[in-house]
Amino acid sequence: MKKVRVWLAAVVMAAGLGLLAPGPAAADAYCGLVWGSLATTDPAMSQAQVANVRAGQHYCFDRLVIDLNGPVAGYTARYVPQVVQDGSGFPVQLRGQAFLQLTVNAPAYDDNGQATYNPADKNELTNVTGYQTFRQVAWAGSFEGYSNVGLGVRARLPFRVSTLAGPDAGSRLVIDVAHFW
Repeated sequence: MKKVRVWLAAVVMAAGLGLLAPGPAAADAYCGLVWGSLATTDPAMSQAQVANVRAGQHYCFDRLVIDLNGPVAGYTARYVPQVVQDGSGFPVQLRGQAFLQLTVNAPAYDDNGQATYNPADKNELTNVTGYQTFRQVAWAGSFEGYSNVGLGVRARLPFRVSTLAGPDAGSRLVIDVAHFW
C-alpha cells in the first residue's frame, strides 16, 4: 500500500510540473507559408511567347502555370477590384470574391502575328471545379507584347510567384495561392 501511495504521489507531482500534460499549442503559419498578398513585379521583357495555361492542386495551395516557349523574363501579379482586358480595358467577368490580374511580359503570338496560345474557351482556360481556392481562370488578352490572365479566387489570400525552367527550352511562370492565411 505504501508503494502505491508513493507511486501515486509521483504521478501527481509529475502532472503538476507539466511532465505528463501537454504544453501550450504554438500557432504556426498555415503549412509553413509566409507569403503575402501585395503586388509582385519583374519589369523585364521576354523574347518568349505564351504557349499554354494550366492549373493544379496541392495540399496547401492551388497552382496556376503559364507555359512559355522560351525563358520567362517579366511579370506582374496583383489583386485588383476587377480584371480588365489589355488594350480595350473591358472588364473580364470572374467568379470569386477576389481577383488576381496576372500579366506576363510576353505575347501570345509570334513575330508574324500568328497565335502561340489561342484558348478554345477564353472564359474557362482550365477546369478548376472542386479546387479549394481557385474559382475561375479566364483569358484577358494579349496586346503589345503583354498577355493577361484573370484568376478568380474565393478570398484575398496569400500568393507567391516563381519561375521554373523547362521543359526543353521553355519555362513556366508559376502562381501559387494559399488555401488559408
